[in-house]
Amino acid sequence: MMSDLKELRSEIDSIDQQILRFLADRVKVCEVIGSTKKAQKLPIKDAAREKEVYLHITEQAAKLGLDPAKVEAVYREIVNMCSSVQE
Repeated sequence: MMSDLKELRSEIDSIDQQILRFLADRVKVCEVIGSTKKAQKLPIKDAAREKEVYLHITEQAAKLGLDPAKVEAVYREIVNMCSSVQE
C-alpha cells in the first residue's frame, strides 16, 4: 500500500512539472503579446478576451468533470500572472 502511495506521489510530481512547463510557455507567449500590444499602442487588459478565456475553460472543465468555478478561480490567477508580464 505504501509503495502505491509513493508511485502515485511520483506521478503527481511529474504532472506538476508538466503544469509548470506549460505555465512557463504561457508566460513567454504573453511577453510577446505584451510587446505586440505596446507596439500597436493597445491596452494590456482586454476584458472581452478574458471573458472568452473564462467561458472556454469553464466549458472544458465541465466536460472533464471538473468544478468550473474552481477552475475559473485558478485561471483568474494565471491570467493575472500573465497580464503582469505584459506591463
